[in-house]
Parts: sequence; C-alpha cells; structure tokens
Amino acid sequence: MSATPSRRLALTPGEPGGIGPELCVRIAQRDWPAELIAFADPSLLRERAAQLDLPLRLTEYHPAAPPVPQRSGTLTIVPVALATPAQAGQLDPTNANYVLDTLRRASAACLSGELAGLVTGPVHKGVINDAGIAFTGHTEFLANLTGGHPVMMLACPGLRVALATTHLPLAAVPGALDAVTLEQVTRVLVTDLTTRFDCSKPRVLVCGLNPHAGESGYLGREEIEVIIPVLERLRSEGMELVGPLPADTAFTPAALDGVDAVLAMYHDQGLPVLKHLGFGHAVNITLGLPIIRTSVDHGTALDLAGTGTAPPGSLVAAVETALEMATTEAATQS
Repeated sequence: MSATPSRRLALTPGEPGGIGPELCVRIAQRDWPAELIAFADPSLLRERAAQLDLPLRLTEYHPAAPPVPQRSGTLTIVPVALATPAQAGQLDPTNANYVLDTLRRASAACLSGELAGLVTGPVHKGVINDAGIAFTGHTEFLANLTGGHPVMMLACPGLRVALATTHLPLAAVPGALDAVTLEQVTRVLVTDLTTRFDCSKPRVLVCGLNPHAGESGYLGREEIEVIIPVLERLRSEGMELVGPLPADTAFTPAALDGVDAVLAMYHDQGLPVLKHLGFGHAVNITLGLPIIRTSVDHGTALDLAGTGTAPPGSLVAAVETALEMATTEAATQS
C-alpha cells in the first residue's frame, strides 16, 4: 500500500448497535501510514474496546496540528454525542440523527479539503426510516451532501463491478435504464478509473440487460434501443468499451482478461459474482462524488455485534483503498 503520512481519512462507524464501532476498534490495533479521524461518540468506542478487551487510547482531533501516522492502539476522534447509550445488537431510532450527524460532519471535512477521504461503516436503513427520516442509503445521502453523480462500484482483488442502476425493484430497472443515465454512469466510471485508480486508458466490459444480451431483440430491445447506441457514441470519443455482452458469460476469465471494470445493468446482475469472489474483503466505492468515499461490503450484522467475532477484513480493505485512491488522485492533480 502506497500512501504518504500526510494523509488524513475520516472514519464513521455507522449504526451504533451494529458491528461498525467494534470494527473501528479492531482496525485501530494496527499501524497505518495515515491518520484516521473517527467521527463518533468516544464512550461508544471505549465500551466496545472494553468488550473486546483491546487497548484504545483516543486523542481528540485538532485540525491545526500536523498529521501523524496512526499507531496501534490509538485513534484520533471528533466527538459526536449519541442521543441514547447504544447496546450492542440492539437498534434504537433515537440514535438515527447521531448516525447522520457523523456523516454530515465527516463529509464537510472532506469537502473542505481538510481530510483526504471518507471511510464509512455499515448503517441500518430501516431504523433511520423508523425515526421518521427518509433515507435510502449512504450513497444517496452523501450525494445530496456533496453533489456530483454517484455511481456504485464494488471492488475486490481481481475484479471491479460498477452498477448502472442500484437499489431498485427489478421491475423498475428497464424504465430507469435510459440513455442519459447510462451515458452519465459510463462517463463517471471511466473518469474515476483514470483519476483515482491509475488506469491510463480504462477498458470497461458492459453487460447487456436481458438474457443473451437481448438475442437480437427477441429477448428484449433495451440493448438495441439504449445500450448499443450509447456505447457507440462513447467509443467515437475514444472510450474503450466492450459489449454489451451476455451477463452469464461476461464474468468468465477470457472475457475479463485485460478489463479494468465491469459495468452491470442492475444490482444483482453483477454483485453476486463479486461477492462470491471477495466477500469479507471487498470494498464498496462511491464514484462520481467530489470526495473519495469507500465502505464495507456488508451490513450491520446485529447478531455478531459485541461478540468479537466480526471480521474486520472489509473495513481494512476500505481504508487501504481510500488511501490508494487519495494518493493516485493527488499525483494526477499535481
């Protein structure tokens, strides 16, 4: 992992009753080449550290102080108070605003350039909505805070999968997959692969929507009417786009050879393959924002909260990926 010690990353633990807080404690048990700034309630992290019987020394964040690499057993913190003490494994709607406040404050610090990127722990959409707050997910919430055109991409060693549409009922996908949306998503994907992933000329494999990529229109016309015209237009600008290919063969080794990312048309077209390959070590990345944002590939796992058995691999990978993206972006802009 290449990252300069001058980097600072924001870290939000997510749902306080879930595994996010203890995962933050777990990743604080190793040295990092950058300073990790947790936006959280200090008492929550101390309680989880005590439950895990792990050392944790919290140091309050001072923006004017020079950044330092994070040392094992320590974590820098911006205190954000819980509304109600959190119990591991239990949801409490009164803490919904606490979760969103950590995201607001961390995002603001990234937007200002004070911090190089944001790494988020898992949130629970249901309990936030139970609190009377309309919330469809991290990605949409952060997009409203920061602007940009968000594109969801998951990555693990050997594979990156971006999504043209995200959390929609399957019946709603064809209507949402219009030419404007597909072109925006493809442009964001190619741009961020270039500026944040050091792909000088990204090669993107694009899946069709229908079985057999529509079978020349006999199994659906979205490929003919939407996907192919968009790809042809973008190829004329020099983008290297392969497809649309049938999704059932798009993820074979031969098809993926030399590919920097796959663009799937909907959530469960591409992510089952990626999670089969890398679950527990994959990273959820939001492209198209003015800030770098990575996250874990799993949920709040309330049944594991407080047990000390939740594996930290995905959060480790999310921090490492954010650092690498920040380093690449800085080099691209210099």
